[in-house]
Amino acid sequence: MSSILNSEQIAAAQKLIQQSDSIVITSHKSPDGDAVGSSLALYHLMKALGKENVHVILPDAAPDFLQWVHGYNDIIFFDKDEKEATDLISAANLIFCADYNLLTRTGEKMGAVLKAAARPSILIDHHQQPEDFPVVLYSDTSACSTCEMVFRFTDQCGWRKRISLAMAEAIYLGIMTDSGSFRFPSVSSETHEIVGYLIEHGLDHARIHREVYDTNLLDRLKLVGYALSEKLEVIEEAATAIIWLTNDELVRFKHRQGDTEGLVNQALSIKGVKMAVFLREGNSEVKLSFRSKNTFDVNQFARKSWNGGGHKNAAGGATSENIMDALKRLKEEVMAVKNDILAS
Repeated sequence: MSSILNSEQIAAAQKLIQQSDSIVITSHKSPDGDAVGSSLALYHLMKALGKENVHVILPDAAPDFLQWVHGYNDIIFFDKDEKEATDLISAANLIFCADYNLLTRTGEKMGAVLKAAARPSILIDHHQQPEDFPVVLYSDTSACSTCEMVFRFTDQCGWRKRISLAMAEAIYLGIMTDSGSFRFPSVSSETHEIVGYLIEHGLDHARIHREVYDTNLLDRLKLVGYALSEKLEVIEEAATAIIWLTNDELVRFKHRQGDTEGLVNQALSIKGVKMAVFLREGNSEVKLSFRSKNTFDVNQFARKSWNGGGHKNAAGGATSENIMDALKRLKEEVMAVKNDILAS
């Protein structure tokens, strides 16, 4: 197993956990499988270590297909219970920051509360350019998921035998979803070793796949079909595919959080396409998801002018422009870097 943390970091993390009697575990806004999985995996680990006063606080709820995970019903959502969440953060001895690199990723209000509380923290994350506020910073941009890192963190601290079936399911959820079901380049032999260990100890991986991917509603399938047949555009001279949906279109298909998950990957799957972008109109902003193949760095593309970032081949962004202006500017910027995309 890789030793990413040095002995001083391990000792510091163990001391922080041992001395803390009030622990809060946080993750980013619009939580995905890795955010939910890593948060709940740490929650189950802390419980296994005898920590009774431990809470998971997320900025908002996850999509329905992630709400089956053991422990999800214990999560406190900042947008629903702001006072309780603020009080718990303020009273915490230790805060875990899972699957995010910047406090602003938790949202403006929750990020401000975390910053004001200034509690000792342990950050476990695989996104690029993390802030340096944590006491223990465990950052590995080569990891396929934060959940993979949570397993390694647990192992390096000597707590592998504390991994319960509930914790194993949470870890697998994050690895499976953030690795694109093990197809992304960030998947390593160690990723498979971790999953092999979890399966050997009772994990039903097929059930987790069914819970996440085989629970589609008819409206979602119609939305996906509409997006692919009516709203997909390929810019061949830049090897780029774009899908965009307006708020009215989302309402027409009774959109629920998570319904557009994976659309950008389907656009990227087109033969000859090297970058894909999905734009989704919201009430106050347009959100963008970027994906790329090979060497084109969508993290830098998103950071440059879309208020975003993430990974080299997967990133997000947002803009206050209306969706037509955002689409127009996106196409101009794609054409400006088309040679880099084609060369990747």
